[in-house]
Amino acid sequence: MNSINMETNDKLKNIKQSFRLVMNGPASQSMREKGLNYKINWGVPFTTLRDMAAEYGKDYDLAIALFKENIRECKILATMIMPVDKFEADLADLWMEQTDNQELAEMLAFNLLQHTPYAPAVAYKWIALDNNVYQICGYSILSRLFMNGQEPNDRGMDEYLDQVAVALRAENTGLKHTALNSVMRFVELGDTFEKAARVTLKGIVEI
Repeated sequence: MNSINMETNDKLKNIKQSFRLVMNGPASQSMREKGLNYKINWGVPFTTLRDMAAEYGKDYDLAIALFKENIRECKILATMIMPVDKFEADLADLWMEQTDNQELAEMLAFNLLQHTPYAPAVAYKWIALDNNVYQICGYSILSRLFMNGQEPNDRGMDEYLDQVAVALRAENTGLKHTALNSVMRFVELGDTFEKAARVTLKGIVEI
């Protein structure tokens, strides 16, 4: 094992040990009851994880090592310390394949994917998939892009509204909520977007 791998391994070991000191049993139990089925879940709050991320800084090798662990806190921390410029599209696909819950999908969207040059492409691709977690991640990305003033072209707008109309009728509460949040951001882009949403989503949601 070379020095870089040894250093990363030491950091990983220290991080995993530190979770025991800040674990929150009731929060962990509550998450399990809501279906967040990690092998290990310490119930550590986001604020604590952000502080840890700031301490370690951006670190590609450590992020890769963390995400391989089936531990809630490791995976979320990985999204916080992965350098955006090194988070290539194929790695994003790989991490999404290993993401099976709404919390982690949202962390990927907010901490990494919204900042990537391929964000719109993956967002539109994922909202069209028959997979709630992928759709939640896609709508989470679009919410952030719309908030930042990124307007879809005509084709993108039509595609988005067609997909969101389906999502808003879904049985999955998390998906519906995330899709609705994206609509609220979409209409804030201007009158043209608000009118298009009113027409397409009439009878589905009040805008």
